[in-house]
Amino acid sequence: MKNKIILLVEDNPDDEELTIRALNKNNIMNEVVVARDGAEALDYLFGKGKYEGRDLNLMPEVILLDLKLPKVDGLEVLRQLRSNELTMSLPVVVLTSSKEERDLIESYRLGANSYVRKPVDFSQFTEAVRQLGLYWLVLNETLPTRK
Repeated sequence: MKNKIILLVEDNPDDEELTIRALNKNNIMNEVVVARDGAEALDYLFGKGKYEGRDLNLMPEVILLDLKLPKVDGLEVLRQLRSNELTMSLPVVVLTSSKEERDLIESYRLGANSYVRKPVDFSQFTEAVRQLGLYWLVLNETLPTRK
């Protein structure tokens, strides 16, 4: 599973740490790039701002996207990803504490591949992350990269 990047888009430092701990506990040793707001996530994916010059051939294997983000919210990030040829096919897992049905519906309408509510309990969260890692980083077949 080496060399497969996970983009974690999370503004809550506790949830960021929890997610990284859960990945490590499950021996998912992929590089995790953390964007702490929606604007930073878009800059990373499109090679802008502090990520200008980044090799855009190296895209994340999966994006773990929170919805409630500063600057640009998760739904807008998803909307922009799906409207761009470069990022339209990237797997996006909405990983959120939102219990709003409209967030679930809108996430899928905008092209999310999966929607996972963050469990409050660490062991449940660790198991959810293990299953996400197994599916998205091992089992899922992705489109070949364009050169």
